[in-house]
Amino acid sequence: MNKIPVRQIEEPDFSDSFTIKDIGALLSGKDMVQELHRHNFFFMLVLEKGIGTHTIDFISYPVNDYSVFFMQPGQVHQLTLKNGSTGYLLQFNADFYLPREQSSIQVFRKVSTKNYCLLNAERTKKLISILDYIFREYTEKQDRYKDIIKANLEIFFIELVRQSKTTESLSKNQNSYTQERLEELLELLRKNITNIKQVTQYADMLHITTYQLNAITKETVGKTGSQLINEQILLEAKRQLLATSNQVNQIAYDLGHEDVSYFIRFFKKHTGNSPEIFRQNFK
Repeated sequence: MNKIPVRQIEEPDFSDSFTIKDIGALLSGKDMVQELHRHNFFFMLVLEKGIGTHTIDFISYPVNDYSVFFMQPGQVHQLTLKNGSTGYLLQFNADFYLPREQSSIQVFRKVSTKNYCLLNAERTKKLISILDYIFREYTEKQDRYKDIIKANLEIFFIELVRQSKTTESLSKNQNSYTQERLEELLELLRKNITNIKQVTQYADMLHITTYQLNAITKETVGKTGSQLINEQILLEAKRQLLATSNQVNQIAYDLGHEDVSYFIRFFKKHTGNSPEIFRQNFK
């Protein structure tokens, strides 16, 4: 998974694995154009005014006013942000902010499993006010400013979860327990897909039965556990096919498939094309 070009945070004022940038100042009268790449840190873009295009893991999202984008380490994205956009860009590593309390973990998981959230002017203004405070603390660097930033990040995430719930509420047949288990499963898939590919193994990691796991995924997203596992394998394969020049056999090995022919058949069965044809068609 580390074969795709990875952007590091390498800025003169980067301190303790966190940075926040004012979008207007960052653009400085020019457009921002980023080709397909992946980060080794969390990436959050909060826009009051947004013009451009943003593709995350091969899904295109509209860059509009009052939009929030959140990406986890390892995700692939391509961003064009036009001059005139305003808001904040935040980047941080897990060693700067990684909640340990269960309630905070659940909030952060809800935020980090959703790449795109569209709000309204009033809700965005409330979020921006929190980021204004974080930006001042980051700029002034007074006593214990890092603690204040972390505390306000948690407030920001709680508020974002509140607001996203009001704009896209869960369907009536879903409850908080099944949604939380689904989010835990998706997190485990992202972290372990190269080594773990069996539903029973993920059920064990969640301390539930295979039947319960499949019931949860069916209720929340209408898919079986095996389907979600296959989707994660295909996603990582697509990431490597389009963001690297690695040969198909190397990509297969990186994804834990020693039988390259099986990997090619698997990819073609689920996408309709061989890995090489997929790579050629996309480009």
